[in-house]
Amino acid sequence: MSAAGHAFRDNLTMVRRSLLHARRYPSLTLNVLLTPVMLLLLFVYVFGNAMSAGITGGHADRAEYVAYLVPGVLLMTVGMISLGTAVSVATDMTEGIMARFRTMAISRPSVLVGHVIGSVIQTLLALVLILGIALAIGFRPHATPLDWLAAAGLMALVSLSLTWIAVGIGLVSPNAEGASNLGMPLTLLPLLSSAFVPVGTMPDGFRWFAEYQPFSPAIEALRGLLLGTHVGTRNAVLAVAWSLGLSLLGYLWSKARFNREPRR
Repeated sequence: MSAAGHAFRDNLTMVRRSLLHARRYPSLTLNVLLTPVMLLLLFVYVFGNAMSAGITGGHADRAEYVAYLVPGVLLMTVGMISLGTAVSVATDMTEGIMARFRTMAISRPSVLVGHVIGSVIQTLLALVLILGIALAIGFRPHATPLDWLAAAGLMALVSLSLTWIAVGIGLVSPNAEGASNLGMPLTLLPLLSSAFVPVGTMPDGFRWFAEYQPFSPAIEALRGLLLGTHVGTRNAVLAVAWSLGLSLLGYLWSKARFNREPRR
């Protein structure tokens, strides 16, 4: 078998390991999903009328706010699951599993690729679950089949970028708790975006930050795709640029850190 064939086989093995780990410990995934599900239900059934009145200029329409809210919650879910990946990688580091992989005759990148691809697959499955809950509480998308395909591609791309960053966080963290703390921006940034309210309603400083941070363009692009409204070239370009840039940064960071001799 060629070197490329061996590397491909090693990648598949590591992806399988990641998925088996998720299947054996489903409580980890369920705990990660609990926050976006609770936020979705909280903002729809407790704050829905008030929030929709603020967005529509005084007319309370919970269904309209559900349509506005769901794309943001979907991408918040992506951030939550990537945080779980950081914790998983840190656990592998502290338990010595990564050190063992370094000594084995396997493709070194496959160790990281397995975590990343496994996490992206778990993320897409979790998004189907969140979307099912959203449909049950009144979310009514107006996307064409092509829009759905583009939306799935966008969510996968965002997941890929955040997961590579999460892998780097896990590799530099001293333990699982440290990875959870260092990865908090992955879960907090959606709260400072257009996920829950339009950025135009925010004070100037927050508005500028919310408008240009990675989540807002992706949320606006996803919102346009799912609701059948105008996506906007600016949102699409920024979302793809942020995702590709973070993917490259996370990959280079993770690779450099993994190839470094362990200090513990």
